[in-house]
Amino acid sequence: MLTERDLRELLDFRPGRPMLSAYFGVDPAGGSADTHKLRLRQLLKDLEGGDPADTQAIERFVDYEYDWSGRSLALFSCQPKKFFRAYSIAVPLRSRARVMDRPYVKPLADLLDRYGGYGVALVDKQGARLFSFHLGELQEQEGTLGEVVRKTKRGGASSFPGRRGGTAGQTRYAEEVADRNLKESARFAASFFKDNRVRRVLIGGTDENVAQFRSLLPKTWQSLVVGSFPMDMNAGHTQVLERATATVAAREREREAHLVQSLITAAAKGREAVVGLDDTLGAVHDGRIQMLVLSEGFRAPGYRCGGCQFVTSEKQERCPFCGQPFEKIDDAVELAVRRVITAGSEVEVVHGDEHLERAGRIGAMLRY
Repeated sequence: MLTERDLRELLDFRPGRPMLSAYFGVDPAGGSADTHKLRLRQLLKDLEGGDPADTQAIERFVDYEYDWSGRSLALFSCQPKKFFRAYSIAVPLRSRARVMDRPYVKPLADLLDRYGGYGVALVDKQGARLFSFHLGELQEQEGTLGEVVRKTKRGGASSFPGRRGGTAGQTRYAEEVADRNLKESARFAASFFKDNRVRRVLIGGTDENVAQFRSLLPKTWQSLVVGSFPMDMNAGHTQVLERATATVAAREREREAHLVQSLITAAAKGREAVVGLDDTLGAVHDGRIQMLVLSEGFRAPGYRCGGCQFVTSEKQERCPFCGQPFEKIDDAVELAVRRVITAGSEVEVVHGDEHLERAGRIGAMLRY
């Protein structure tokens, strides 16, 4: 299971020599294990500049050690440094491989942004079932069950003065029980989400129960609710995962569209935003990035200063900051992603937004 700690390890690893990074789809729907092995060999065969020992290490892992769980593999190898990491991932990834002087992590930033750390609460008037999912896998589940909500048929009121009863009394009592149960469910859910480091929340149930449960959550957790959906309390976790994933994907598309529009508008008005590769790389060098926004799959060559590490997309002989010569690099976008994540800022990978494509496929919200 890939975690933020794993990503940090990959960001910190600098072997000082070329290494191999490979992302490979192994969905059973795409063929047998033998079919996938052939595709992997072809993918690695087309690479240039890699160490044969890294290719052999990855092929050996897939042939003899991989258990064929999950739908994708992320593999990193630098055999001269005795470095090898393999992560089985439960969501599909586009197959690709890179030989670079450090691990190729851009797809992982996208993966963790879209599928990392979300919680689901299925609620009714008696209790809640809680789930924590990470990268398409169930991490934890718990539940809370309160008092049974009982209702009586109409016409059952007592005729004795002062005795509680009848439809009105029973209805109020049932509502009080349901309120207590939902309050306890919300308290329990907030603790569960905190313990499991949930970054976004979805709620399943009837419209009435969802609305009441959400209103009872602490405001911090209310702000992290990204969607809701109808779902029976007895649904299996696979069914919950499928519905939650579809809901998250739909909300992500809406959020990405809004983010891109805000980015382009702010940049056009000269506010704290830039679009286009070179302006974005300049902001990365200055440490002004609050959020880096880029199109999925975007890569572009560039030039890196051997002194201050300034990166530009334009060919230059000498660095304008320190006067040192430039070296050509295969992917300036990957380097920007690494620096932004290392600095503790956000990276947002956008999928198929034509407005961002026309704006240069990359931009950033700035700190100042």
